[in-house]
Amino acid sequence: MSGVDLTVGMEHRERALVRNLGTVALVAIAWFLATVVALQVLRDDLDWIRVPLSFYLVGPYGPWLQFAYIALASAIAMLAIGYYRVIRTPGGKAVLSLFMLGAVALAITAQAETDLGGGRELTLGAYIHAISAPLAFLGTTLGMLWQSWRFRADPRWRRCFAIAFGLAVVCFGALWAHALLRDLPRGLSQKAVVLAILAWLALAARWLRQAPLMNRD
Repeated sequence: MSGVDLTVGMEHRERALVRNLGTVALVAIAWFLATVVALQVLRDDLDWIRVPLSFYLVGPYGPWLQFAYIALASAIAMLAIGYYRVIRTPGGKAVLSLFMLGAVALAITAQAETDLGGGRELTLGAYIHAISAPLAFLGTTLGMLWQSWRFRADPRWRRCFAIAFGLAVVCFGALWAHALLRDLPRGLSQKAVVLAILAWLALAARWLRQAPLMNRD
C-alpha cells in the first residue's frame, strides 16, 4: 500500500469515528429532550412554568432525569472530542476544555440535590449543585460561541458559521437574561435556555455526522 493510500485510509477511519460520535451524541440529545418533556407531564405536582429542571431530580422519576443529564453530558463531551479532531483552526484545546468543563459540571449537577427552598437547611449537595449548575451552563455556552467562531476560520465548515454563531449568541444572551432578570418565571426561562442550547447541540451533532474528509496539509 502506498503512502497516499495509507493516508486516505486513515482519514476515512477518522471521519467514520467522528461521524459515529455525532450520531451517538444526537441520540443522547434526543433522549434528554424526550425525558424532560415526559417529566413535565408525569410530574403534575410541579408547576413547570415556575419550577426549574433541577427540582425534577428529586422525587418520583428523579433517576430518569439523572440518567438523561448524564446522557447529555456525554453528548457534549463527544461533540467536543469530535470537533477537536476535525477542525484544525486555532483555539481547539480551549474549546475542548470549555465543553469538558460543561459536561463534567452537568454530570455533577445530576448527582447533587438542589435546594428546594421552603426554609430548609442547605446541604452539602445543595452547595455543590449551586456551583456546578451555573458552570455547566457557562462552560457549554462559551464553548458553543468559540466553536461557532472556529467554523468561520475553516473553509470546510464556514457554511455552518452564521446559524451556529447566531444561535450561540441567542443562547448566551438568554442565559444571562435568566440569571439577571429574577422576575422571569424561573422554570419557563430556564427551560427556554435549555431548549435553545439543545437546538445548537443537535445541529452540531448533525453536522458532525456529515463531517468532510480532513485536510492534513
